[in-house]
Amino acid sequence: MRAVMLKKFGTPEEAFEIQDKAIPQPADHEICIQSEAFGLNFADVMARQGLYQDCPALPCVLGYEVVGRVHAIGKDVKDFKLGQRVVSLTRFGGYAEYAVADARAAVVIPEEMDYAVAAAIATQYCTAYYCAQYTTQLHAGEHVLIQAAAGGVGTALVQMAKNKGCIVYGTAGSEKKLEYLRSLGVDHPINYKTTDYKQYIEQAVGKRGIDVVFDSLGGKDVKKARKLLAIGTGRIILFGAASRSGKSRFFVNDLKLVWGFGFLPIVALLLQSQGVTGVNMLRIADHRPEALKTCMQAVAQQVIDGQLNPTVGGVFGIDDLNKAHNFLGNRQSIGKVVVHW
Repeated sequence: MRAVMLKKFGTPEEAFEIQDKAIPQPADHEICIQSEAFGLNFADVMARQGLYQDCPALPCVLGYEVVGRVHAIGKDVKDFKLGQRVVSLTRFGGYAEYAVADARAAVVIPEEMDYAVAAAIATQYCTAYYCAQYTTQLHAGEHVLIQAAAGGVGTALVQMAKNKGCIVYGTAGSEKKLEYLRSLGVDHPINYKTTDYKQYIEQAVGKRGIDVVFDSLGGKDVKKARKLLAIGTGRIILFGAASRSGKSRFFVNDLKLVWGFGFLPIVALLLQSQGVTGVNMLRIADHRPEALKTCMQAVAQQVIDGQLNPTVGGVFGIDDLNKAHNFLGNRQSIGKVVVHW
């Protein structure tokens, strides 16, 4: 089989190389999937740049999700049959023509489902569902800030918040993305490049504050978000540190990111009935696979039922993987970016 190896950190042109590898064999609790396509995630960009601590030792194969057909089944797996069409989370290894996955992280999808739509179910929509359903509950009328709202997870969070009847503030960096956010029903699209979103929200909500902040940026944006939180209901859900991307791999840049977060005032959070929760889906997959299975099944069914509608931001052939990585890494994408074999 062909597999895309991350051989060194750097630009896509120097980092990746397609090599021939043996088809992986599933462990007892796994399935092996012959891939139609795999999705890109911002964590892939961070890993390629050498900025993602969970990246395996080089050389390695990146990739968090694949769409394809069940090729082989581990002896303890009872819920799948050979040839079934599935989407699955992978713990790396997704940039290959065949990939193994924990059977609890896979779900059967309809034959007619577009592979790019299906790819969005795994990482982006499961992350959003876990953030918005497991770590907190959204309520009608709540004011919700979603950072990077035009991205894959951002799109999912917008749809889930609007389905709950929330008032949504979404940040993005271009007029094209703001128009996209308006089409999703975002009540307050904010261009973070031209507008200080903290000042905008303070003027919009006054002393009421923001009930929920979904933050994928990290650093100083978390410190700003804490100042926006409503007393009694305010909570921040952290699920990324995209603000670190694009900067050199010097220790000083890591320090700047950590310093930007600020110090967490536990007593103040207690007194004001506020909260901060971190989400790392790799840890969920490792330690709460049953929760991951619930998320996968719920999201897939809601997509089938039309309650959720993933946006496909870009589809690339395998020969254009470098273009796909640059497209995502330069924050040009809206929605899900997918590469097909």
